[in-house]
Amino acid sequence: MKTKAAVLFETHKPFEIVELELDGPGPGEVLIKYVAAGLCHSDLHLTDGDLPPRFPIVGGHEGSGIIEEVGPGVTKVKPGDHVVCSFIPNCGTCRYCATGRQNLCDMGATILEGSMPDGSFRFHSGKQDFGAMCMLGTFAERATISQHSVVKVDDWLPLETAVLVGCGVPSGWGTAVYAGGVRAGDTVVIYGIGGLGINAVQGAVSSGAKYVVVVDPVAMKREAALKFGATHAFADAATAAEKVNELTWGQGADQALILVGTVDEEVVQNATAVIGKGGTVVITGLADPAKLTVHISGTDLTLNQKTIKGSLFGSANPQYDIVRLLRLYDAGQLKLDELITTKYTLEQVNEGYQDLRDGKNLRGVIVHEQ
Repeated sequence: MKTKAAVLFETHKPFEIVELELDGPGPGEVLIKYVAAGLCHSDLHLTDGDLPPRFPIVGGHEGSGIIEEVGPGVTKVKPGDHVVCSFIPNCGTCRYCATGRQNLCDMGATILEGSMPDGSFRFHSGKQDFGAMCMLGTFAERATISQHSVVKVDDWLPLETAVLVGCGVPSGWGTAVYAGGVRAGDTVVIYGIGGLGINAVQGAVSSGAKYVVVVDPVAMKREAALKFGATHAFADAATAAEKVNELTWGQGADQALILVGTVDEEVVQNATAVIGKGGTVVITGLADPAKLTVHISGTDLTLNQKTIKGSLFGSANPQYDIVRLLRLYDAGQLKLDELITTKYTLEQVNEGYQDLRDGKNLRGVIVHEQ
C-alpha cells in the first residue's frame, strides 16, 4: 500500500511530506494505523545533527494507533487492538529483558538505522529504502513494525492522549521514580521542563518529595511546573542552588535530574554541585555523543559519595509501565491531558517543531487524519 509520511533527507533541513510504498507485515510484524504522534525533542537531534541517523528516515518515535493486520506468528496483538508504541522494542528474552531492564533490550540496536532487527526496511520509494525512527516512523499514516514495539492498552482511553506514554511521560516520570529513586521527604532539583521534565515533576511529587525545585528559562514552563506540583521554580541554576541551600539547611539536594533538550557541561556541573552527600545526578537528556559533557571533580564524587548515572526510557519497563501509567491517568492520579499544548496535522510537523524550539509547547501532538 501507499502511505503519507514526514521524512528527513539530511541534517539541518525540515521534514518533507512524501508518499511512500509500505510493505505488509511479515513474520512477527504488525500493520498499524497511527492515530497520534508526539513531537519529542529527540527527533530534533536528528535534524540538528546531534544524533545522525541513516537518511532518509521517517520521523516520529512516540505513537499510538490501531492494529489493522498481523503477520505470521504474532501473538501479542490482533486486528482492532488499541496500542501505544514503545520507542525501545522489547523481546522479553534477551539478557536485559530477562533481568527486568526492557528499556535496554538488544532489539534497540537499529533504532537510529531505522531498519528492522534483520536490517531490512518496510518503507520504500522506487528502489530507495527509507528508515523509520526507532523502528516506528510515527510521522506516517501507517507503518509496518515489530510486535515487540507495541503495548496493548485499554480501548476506552483516548489514543490522542495515550500517545504521550510512549516516550515523554515514562522517560520523565521514571527518571524521578526509578533512576533517581526519589523518596518521601527528599529534595529534588529538575533541570529542563519540557515534555520529559514536566513528568519528572509528576514522578517526584508522586514519590512524596518534600521540595521539587525546577530550573527553566521559559516562564510558561515554570508556571506549568508549579501547577503540576513543583514547590519552587527558577529561571537560572544559580538562584535555584541558593534556594536549595536555604531549604536544606546547607545539606544540598538528594537528586538532580537533567532533562534539558541538549545536555552540556554547565548543566552537569550545576547538577553535581547542587546535590549533597550521597546525592544522585540522573542524565536523561541527550547531546552529540561525540561531545564529552560530563566534566566534574572525581574527588567531589569520592569524598561526598555522589552518583552520576544515565537513564534511558526513565529506566522503566515498557510492557508494564506504559499500562501502569495509563491506569494511573484513568484513576485521576496522573495528568496527561494537561500536557498537550497544541495539536497539529501531519503537514504542520515543521510548525510544531518550531513551536517547540520557541518554548511555546509542553508537548505538541500530531493527530493523523482518520
